[in-house]
Amino acid sequence: MTQDDLLYRFRLRTFAVAAELGNVRAACRAMGIHPSTYYRWKHQLDRYGPEILRPRERRTPRMANATSPLVEQRVVAFALGHPGFGPARIAVEPAQPRWGGIQLSTNGVWRVLGRHGLSTRAKRYGLVAGYAAPPEPTRPEPPPERHLQVDHPGELVQLDCFCIGRLSGTNGTVWQYTAINVASASTWASLQVTRRNPQPNGPAPWPARSPPIWPAAAGDWSGS
Repeated sequence: MTQDDLLYRFRLRTFAVAAELGNVRAACRAMGIHPSTYYRWKHQLDRYGPEILRPRERRTPRMANATSPLVEQRVVAFALGHPGFGPARIAVEPAQPRWGGIQLSTNGVWRVLGRHGLSTRAKRYGLVAGYAAPPEPTRPEPPPERHLQVDHPGELVQLDCFCIGRLSGTNGTVWQYTAINVASASTWASLQVTRRNPQPNGPAPWPARSPPIWPAAAGDWSGS
């Protein structure tokens, strides 16, 4: 809730208190206002309605001899284009025909720059340096789409190994080995157990001659 909303509610409350008490002066004393203020509000309320009691927006007065917004924009643009020039130099250069023939005194230029926070060279240089955008980084080319090109089943097989963990009744860790035929997308899976703490010089945890996990001939492949 803004300050204007509070003031609007206060004015409405003044009329509500006057209606409850039936006495305007008593209501004005309770609300801390003068009776003339109440009657002035009452006249506006009867003529325009309750919305007239809202505070009106107050704008900064515009003097007749004030610098026009167009001239201010041109002065600010010239000052940012030449941040090293002072107010005296800025007042002389825009007065030339090539810059539009803007006639403005040195004091007028200084006041215009002051209203925009550019009254010193340091502020103008700082604004120009702050708005210098860094170069954008060069975006790399997108990588080519990955695709495996095969002609017949059995030409290319993908292997995957996944640790299942320790299962009851097994003396070691259970691993799942999966083979995927790229051409037909058929798969084959096998579970193998790796013993815990195998002997360094002992036998391998798997048979020396294990059966192949996929048929040698492409035509014998049958996925499950």
